[in-house]
Amino acid sequence: MNKLVEQKFNKYPEHIRPLMEELRSLIFKIAKQTTGVGELEETLKWGEPAYLTSKTKSGTTVRIDWKPKHPEQIGLYVSCQSTLVGTWRTMFRDVLQFEGNRAIILPTDKPFPVSPLSVCIKMALRYHLEK
Repeated sequence: MNKLVEQKFNKYPEHIRPLMEELRSLIFKIAKQTTGVGELEETLKWGEPAYLTSKTKSGTTVRIDWKPKHPEQIGLYVSCQSTLVGTWRTMFRDVLQFEGNRAIILPTDKPFPVSPLSVCIKMALRYHLEK
């Protein structure tokens, strides 16, 4: 884990850290399984853990974060300039919650909906290949 990201993870509340680690692991797993994505760069962007396809430039940056202002949720963020959230909303309206055109909102009191979330992550990591 990137040192700055590790410091960020260590600042999360004890009950949130495992959820953030689960989401991080899912992102890396999907990247590894997805053709054209390649190795991810892990860093902080806007103070949030961020995952970039720096080598292949295949996708848009995926960021994840928990914020004290909304303690009951974790967000998975993509560029608001992309069409991703609009597409995901059409595909998974009944399964996922969204915030504007920039995020999937994941409640902290329920298991992650791994299957649709995996599709969304894959689409983000391949965004520039699919356009």
